Amino acid sequence: MASMNLNRVYIPATARNNQYILAEFKPETEFYACFDNAQSCYERLARQLFALCDEYALHNVHLIANDKLPVVRFHEESHCLQTEKQILFFYNPQYHEAHKTYWDENTQAKKIRLLFLATGDDIRSNAASFHNKVKKTLDALQQTLSAHPIKFKVRDHQHLTYDVFAKSKGNKESYGYKLRSLYPRYQARNCTLPDKHSEMTYATFSLPVTRSLKTTYQHLILPNDNTRFYETIEDTFLSACADKSLTHVAFVANGRLPIIRNSRTDKSDKNGELQKLSFNTDTEKTQVKSIWQGDKLVDTLHFVVVASKSDKRDMGYGKFMNQVEPMVKVFADSLAISPEKQDVNIRFFQHISYQY
Repeated sequence: MASMNLNRVYIPATARNNQYILAEFKPETEFYACFDNAQSCYERLARQLFALCDEYALHNVHLIANDKLPVVRFHEESHCLQTEKQILFFYNPQYHEAHKTYWDENTQAKKIRLLFLATGDDIRSNAASFHNKVKKTLDALQQTLSAHPIKFKVRDHQHLTYDVFAKSKGNKESYGYKLRSLYPRYQARNCTLPDKHSEMTYATFSLPVTRSLKTTYQHLILPNDNTRFYETIEDTFLSACADKSLTHVAFVANGRLPIIRNSRTDKSDKNGELQKLSFNTDTEKTQVKSIWQGDKLVDTLHFVVVASKSDKRDMGYGKFMNQVEPMVKVFADSLAISPEKQDVNIRFFQHISYQY
């Protein structure tokens, strides 16, 4: 019984589930040559896509041809915001539906992305069914475009988000999760994925640099020099991780949003808004990525803990999260963060990707 409890993590009933699937392809010059111009290409593709989505009951789908990276988050109100590098979708799966397109009519996009957002209740338990609907849509779309074949790369993203201090705020009800790996979970629900695929599992959390935090560390925050502040945060975080044997970790405080990739397919990189972090999950060797700028005090501190191959168990990632959650609590406590007043949201990610 103790072993079972070790492999099951108890998450507040108020936790939020999100799932989205990104299917993207790189259109060759020959592909665009089949159309009068870029806009006619996108318009035809959108008509065919949305007709198929109606057929397969996919209610929140977007065609993106502006070379911006989609980022998806939960929100009670539906919003789509764009920056130079990102297109951010905020939505509530229970209520929000849309079929929309985003492109520059005069520009041939380097990548065309189809974003499928899960809708309805019980997102996690219906994840395999949702994935199957997307596969049927992509199959049909490939057939309609058989004159100019396209090869999709498919990425299935699932998030489970909750406040690690929910109990301190009176939310006592919780639910036990095993957090099984996506591949066997899908296989058990008749959703077949290729043997050749890539999986990433990790947890993130962020802390705003509040007035209270600045006051606590005011002796380390100097005009144009926050080096000692960041070093202290980094040391405290790495110490908390080491105590829980968490070896693949990152601390980012350079104003960029971290995105996590597998080093087998992606290298660490950055642009003006995003910080790509690549981890080798096949090795147990400690991997620490600490990226900050001493001359700049950021608004938000980002932290990442990646599951390695040894964290992938038949039972699931419950044991991994039972290491992450107490680490976050100890770390937050060491920064004098009030459990009753401040939310510290852990976001548990499961990604699987493959060539379609």
